[in-house]
Amino acid sequence: MKILVTNDDGIAARGIHALISELRKIAEIYVAAPDRERSATGHSITVYDPIKVVPRNIIDVKSAWIIGGTPVDCVKLAVSRLVPEDIDLIVSGINHGPNLGTDVLYSGTVSAAAEGVIMGKPSIAVSLDSFSEEMDFTFAARFTRRMIKSLMQEGIKPHTLLNVNIPSVSEEHIKGIRITRLGTRNYENLFDEMKDPRGNSYYWMGGGIKEEVQDPESDVAAARDGFISVTPIHLDLTDYHLINEYRIKFKEYLD
Repeated sequence: MKILVTNDDGIAARGIHALISELRKIAEIYVAAPDRERSATGHSITVYDPIKVVPRNIIDVKSAWIIGGTPVDCVKLAVSRLVPEDIDLIVSGINHGPNLGTDVLYSGTVSAAAEGVIMGKPSIAVSLDSFSEEMDFTFAARFTRRMIKSLMQEGIKPHTLLNVNIPSVSEEHIKGIRITRLGTRNYENLFDEMKDPRGNSYYWMGGGIKEEVQDPESDVAAARDGFISVTPIHLDLTDYHLINEYRIKFKEYLD
């Protein structure tokens, strides 16, 4: 089995190295990760600038590259140009902080995995539900290895995209696993205005998460309750409930 590992926290992040340490026990590993933190870049790609690629030596990894671009750039470059073999699975993470609900639309971690699916590769995004600098990725990495080993033994379809969020607690305090749907995740979106030395305004975006009622089957509820959340995600954003409504509404223009 050949796995491509990537992330959005950058090549030096502890989460990606914990993941590599576990996954190299069950697969041949390639790594393509950003040169620095690229959180909240979503599905952005680099179009108008060159993308710098620097080889990196990592123990027991077949090849690794530091990519001067976004997480999606990393996957695109690795799959289409850098990796000389056919990749069986793409794993993005382990992210420093959760990617729950509508976070997946902003997340570079999830977007890297989504790009894998677009390129025909089954993909998994993994996040640890904590922003603490002292967080321990050991269990999250071990769980990811066990999950991937089970999935690959049974066979995993090319269009598979799983978003996994793991509570930042010791293994004995994990309450179990829930297969979930995406919940609601909104933020206050506060902007602090400041002035530069010339008197021009600039802004820092901040604001905490809004407390909202959650569907008990959602990933947000699972994380809140101490469960590992595994959410299958589909890239088709079509609102099928509205198709017939708008066919009728615009019928006179369509005939």
